[in-house]
Amino acid sequence: MSTQKAKKFKEDAARVAFDERHRKTIRFNMGKYHAAVAKGKARYESFEATREKAAQIKRHTLEHLSDYLQQFEKNFTANGGTVLWARTADDAIAYITKIFQENNVKSIVKSKSMTTEEIALNENLAKIGVESVETDLGEYIVQLAGEKPYHIVTPAMHKSKADVAQLFNKHFGFPLESSAEEMTMLARAKLREKYLAADAGITGANFIVADKGAIAVTENEGNALMSTSFPKIQIAIAGIEKVIPSYKDLGLFWPHLAQNGTGQPITAYSSVFSGPKKANESHGPEKMYVILLDNGRTNIYKQDKFRVALSCIRCGACLNACPIYKNIGGYTYDAVYTGPIGTVISPHLKGFDKLAHLCTACSLCANCASVCPVKMPLNDLILENRRKAVEEGCFAKVEKPLIDGFTFFTEKSSRMDCVGGGMKNFAAKCAGKNIWGTKRAFPKFAKKSYRKLNKK
Repeated sequence: MSTQKAKKFKEDAARVAFDERHRKTIRFNMGKYHAAVAKGKARYESFEATREKAAQIKRHTLEHLSDYLQQFEKNFTANGGTVLWARTADDAIAYITKIFQENNVKSIVKSKSMTTEEIALNENLAKIGVESVETDLGEYIVQLAGEKPYHIVTPAMHKSKADVAQLFNKHFGFPLESSAEEMTMLARAKLREKYLAADAGITGANFIVADKGAIAVTENEGNALMSTSFPKIQIAIAGIEKVIPSYKDLGLFWPHLAQNGTGQPITAYSSVFSGPKKANESHGPEKMYVILLDNGRTNIYKQDKFRVALSCIRCGACLNACPIYKNIGGYTYDAVYTGPIGTVISPHLKGFDKLAHLCTACSLCANCASVCPVKMPLNDLILENRRKAVEEGCFAKVEKPLIDGFTFFTEKSSRMDCVGGGMKNFAAKCAGKNIWGTKRAFPKFAKKSYRKLNKK
């Protein structure tokens, strides 16, 4: 395991956890989410039945993943589109670079997409002189700030209205006392210019619809729709796990994703893209590509215990339920996917030697599993990650004998009573000074145990 990354993770976690301003901002923003979700769940006749149905469809799809992906490719190609298979992030970047060079693309507009973060799209496009502009308001804000998305669904969750006002003042000279509505209108005006000038538009895909040969995108701002309407070229980058069997399944998954992501009955804009515009159509791209991204997903798929992790629909519910995430924040993970789902999949995507320490960022409270819309046993998967990390020798060799020694002495009260409270406190202080942190007092052992006090 990268000891440097693990050390940085612990240091960042300790710093952020005790940042009162950060805690206040996150508590405020998540409070609104929890209220909306609770209200949304009340609209369902049986929310648990919806979770069960969604879980069944995703499990079925994973068992027949190659079949459904091939079906999508056949149907999308028949619609006039092009499917490109990218085994790695480098493959995806190579495809995009080739398309842009062949079509003299100099600027693009991009809607929110975690897969584009996975392949570091903006950074790679900058290397070849292509301007990439984020069009989701939250993504636009963090791009202006020179930051990465903080949250899967709400990329600027860590920023308050005052933070955004300062950012807009710095970049555009906008008054610091501006309202949220005024700042939104400014962003809208700036982005409209980019839409009209862009040579290409790039989106992700919430779902890949096999029987229609189409991608489905759901959003609240219309920015994905705008990003695909004006440019002549449209590219969608989607993980191979995003496929669902049928167009009819969107009737379940679109509202289910909205409910768990934001608490809405359904998002404001839901679009289906099935290829470039036809000869009799006046709107839409002249060329459309879908890049199906592996980038470590087959590594997860071939492991029976972890395959279910590919059921994720990226709603972010597990992040909002996680007591660890709420305290240490999204940036501490130093990974594209954070929170419980990130803790599960990131080590498999990037390597346990780099990210094994993430599996310790969990209390195993199972709050994440209780809210997952596709009923993934996230806490069990995190525990499996810990076992795998130990098997691969990712943790310091000294840890196992220490844990074995602790287990030996604590499993029987007679062994614990071999030494007094003073010696126990000394041992705990020595062992826990680097684990417990400097901002908390380590619990003290009593001078005499209950067993000794009641011994006749």
